[in-house]
Parts: sequence; structure tokens; C-alpha cells
Amino acid sequence: MRTLKLTIAYDGTAFAGWQMQAHQRTVQGVLEDALQPIEGTRVVVHAAGRTDAGVHAAGQVVSFSLTSAIACDALVRALNVRLDQDVRVMNAEDAPEGFNARFDARRKTYHYAIYNAPVVPPPWRHFVWHVPQPLDVAAMNEAAAALAGEHDFAAFQAAGSDVATTRREILASRVVSRDAQVVYEVTGTGFLRHMVRNIAGTLVDIGRSRRPVEDMARVLQTRDRTHASATAPAHGLTLMRVEY
Repeated sequence: MRTLKLTIAYDGTAFAGWQMQAHQRTVQGVLEDALQPIEGTRVVVHAAGRTDAGVHAAGQVVSFSLTSAIACDALVRALNVRLDQDVRVMNAEDAPEGFNARFDARRKTYHYAIYNAPVVPPPWRHFVWHVPQPLDVAAMNEAAAALAGEHDFAAFQAAGSDVATTRREILASRVVSRDAQVVYEVTGTGFLRHMVRNIAGTLVDIGRSRRPVEDMARVLQTRDRTHASATAPAHGLTLMRVEY
């Protein structure tokens, strides 16, 4: 058996998320369907991050075991022929035995994109949260900086989450402005479900002057989800890269 590592990108618009679900189109499902004729049997793939419905990826990493001797470059071509255009395999390589894309990941980087102008160009509508009101990007960036370091992020996890610990380490957290796009860039060793989207929702309220900058640190300390703002829409979020 070989252990394979793929880097894949996808437009999450038409998917019910990464993880396999009955009677739903998922990224895991279409990738496993594409692998089956190559291996001759069902192959189970594991992802670095289980993205939700509507969330995109530019650098998702997956791992799986394969008995086929197909070369890595041929595997990329064979999978891309079988996959729809909203999923692309960018790279394939042999990995050490026992490699697991999820458990061996050391850090992940997400971008949350906001389009801050009166009108969104149609090609971008599925990849940004449209916020037409003026945003104070400097205030948002100051608030984002308060999240760097190791903290208990219970206030920013999805309601009803069941995890062993809500402590996570954020290595970089900033807000940048690129013309009409305002992007929250965050790198961490791990994330809670909806954590980035809940932070993004709070950052936008700070940018709209509905909350003071100091609220980010205050909400973090409460460990109470009800103190944070509403969850930002899924389609603004992209998993950019995973590092090992």
C-alpha cells in the first residue's frame, strides 16, 4: 500500500461541504468516486480540514492509501478528467507511511473575503461577503491583532460544538484592504467549527462602528458564544493552505 498526499482546490458553492453525506454532493464524495475506477475499489480519503457547505479551498490537503502503481503526475491527470470543473487536483505526491492529512497538519491559513463597495461584480459574488457600508479597516485590524497567541476561543465556536478543548493557538491574525476587498487573514495550529466566520462577523461589526475595538478582547474573555456577533456567510471563507 502507498500513502498519497493530494493538494486540491474547489469552489464550494455547489457542495454540501467536505464530509460525505447521504444524498448530498460533497467534495469527499466526488473525490472518492473519481478514485474508485483507478484503484478498482472504494478509497477513503481524509482531509486536513472539514470545510462546511459553501466554503472554498485553494490549498486543501487530503491523504489516502492506494495499491495502484500509477505515477503521481498520471494520477493528477486521471482524477482531473473524472472530476467536475469545480474541483481540481493541483498536485499529488507519495507520502511517508502513516501520514494523515488531518492529524499531521501543523498550521492552516484561512482568508475571509469581504467586498466593501455598493455593487459586487458577478464573477466574485460566490466568493465574498458583500458589505456595502463603509468599514474602518484600521479598527478591524487592531481588533484582529488581539486574537494572536493561545486563547480559549469558546466564544467563537459554533453553538452545540462538542470538542475536548476550546483552546487554540493563532499564529497570525490581520485585516488587509485590497481596493474594494477587505480580507481577514488568519493562520493557526487549529480552528473550532465556524470559528473564523464568527470572528469575521465580529470584525465587520467593529468595522461598521457597531462595536468598539476593545470588544474583540472582551468577547474572547467571556467564553460565551452569545457575546460575539452573527456568523459571517460561508461563501466568503477559503482554506488557503495547510503546512506540515
